[in-house]
Amino acid sequence: MDTIYALSTASGRAGVAVIRVSGPDVPDAARVLFGDLPAPRRAALRVLRDDAAERIDEALVLFFPEGASYTGEPVLELQVHGSPAVIAALLRVLGDIPGLRPAEPGEFTRRALGNGRLDLTQVEALADLLESETESQRRQAMRVFSGALGRQCDRWRQALLRAAALLEVTIDFADEEVPVDVTPEVRALLCEVRHGIETELAGVRAAERVRAGFEVAIVGAPNVGKSTLLNRLAGREAAITSDHAGTTRDVIEVRMDLEGLPVTILDTAGLRESDDAVESIGIARAKERAATADLRVFLRDGDESFDELVQPDDIFVRAKADLHPGEPGVSGLTGEGIDRLISLIVDRLATRAQGAGLAIRVRHESAMRSALLALKGAERRLEEGDRATDLAAEELRAAIRGLDSLVGRIDVEAVLGEIFSSFCLGK
Repeated sequence: MDTIYALSTASGRAGVAVIRVSGPDVPDAARVLFGDLPAPRRAALRVLRDDAAERIDEALVLFFPEGASYTGEPVLELQVHGSPAVIAALLRVLGDIPGLRPAEPGEFTRRALGNGRLDLTQVEALADLLESETESQRRQAMRVFSGALGRQCDRWRQALLRAAALLEVTIDFADEEVPVDVTPEVRALLCEVRHGIETELAGVRAAERVRAGFEVAIVGAPNVGKSTLLNRLAGREAAITSDHAGTTRDVIEVRMDLEGLPVTILDTAGLRESDDAVESIGIARAKERAATADLRVFLRDGDESFDELVQPDDIFVRAKADLHPGEPGVSGLTGEGIDRLISLIVDRLATRAQGAGLAIRVRHESAMRSALLALKGAERRLEEGDRATDLAAEELRAAIRGLDSLVGRIDVEAVLGEIFSSFCLGK
C-alpha cells in the first residue's frame, strides 16, 4: 500500500500546522527529514531538512506504530510553524521521497475503516463532527463516533447469531430427537432484538433533525411583523421590511444556534386571499413550508385563524406588543418578548431532541428497517412450526446481513464515495 501524506490543518497562516504521513514508508520519510524515528507516542523536537540538507523548520514530531495509530498503519505527525512557505517546502520534500504520494480526500479515515480502527457509523459520525455547528450536534456526533451505535449493533448481531445457531441445530438433526426445545430461547432472542431495533428507529427522526437542523416557520397575516421578528432573531437585516403589505413573496431562511440547537427560522409570505399571481405563489409556498416545518410560530394581531396549518405544540403569540402595552406578546421592533419566545421555541425543540437515538442518517434507518423486516419474517416462520425452521434460519441470516451493512461489514462500496467526498485532505 502506498504511503500517503497531507496537511491536516487548515491552509493559510497559523501558529502551528500539522502534516501527517501514513503507511509502510514512514521510517524512510523520517530518515530523509530528520533521522531516526523517536520513541512511539513520545513527542520529540527535531530539525527538518530538505534533500540538500537545508534547514526547513524545527518541528515537534510524533510517531505512532502500526496498530496504535488513527489509520492502523505507521503514522508520522509533524507539527511545524504554520507558515505557508514552511508547509509548501515540507510537502515538496515529502513528494520527492520514493513511495510517497499526496493523500486523497478522506483517505486517512478510509484506511482507518479498512484496517478496522473505525466502523462505517463512526466514519459518518466523524464527518458530522467536523461539520457540527452547535453543541447538540457535537454531542450527538460524539456519541456515535465513540462507537455506541456499532456496539449496540454488535450486541444485536451476537443475539441473532446465537438464535441462528440454535435453529441450525434443529435443521442438522431434523431426523433425530433434539433433547431440548430451542424455540422458546430463539423467540426470546428475536423479541429482544426486535424491541431494540424498534426503539432505535423511533428516535431516528429526532436524531436526523438534530443533525440537519430544525425548521421553525413564522406564520401570520401580511404586515403583522414577521420579517421584523426574523431580523430581530437573526440580529441583522435578513429580510426586507416595509409598511406595504405583501412585501415578502418567497420563503426567507436564516440559520442560527438557539441554546445549542441548530434551527432555521423561516419568514413566510403573509397569508391572505390575493389576486396578485406572484403573491399567490408566495402564499402557496408559505403554506407548504409551514406545513412541513418542525414548529410554527403564529403571529396574531387580531382574530386571524390558521386552523389548516396548526399542529400540536405550535406557538401562538400576540404580534406588535409595542402597540399593545400591558398585553403579553412579542415585538420585533423593540425586542419585547423575544427572550420568552426563544425560550418557548427551545423548550419545544429540546423535548423532541431528547428522543433522539444513535441512528442519525437515512442509511442507518434503511439498514435497520431491512433487518427488522427479516426479523419479523423469522418470527412468523417460527409460528409455522418445524416445517418452516429452515426458512426462519434464512430470514435470520438476512437480518444479520442488514445489521452488517449498517456498520460496514458488507455492501459499503456504494456509499463510500459519497461519504469521503466531504472529508478534507488531512482526514
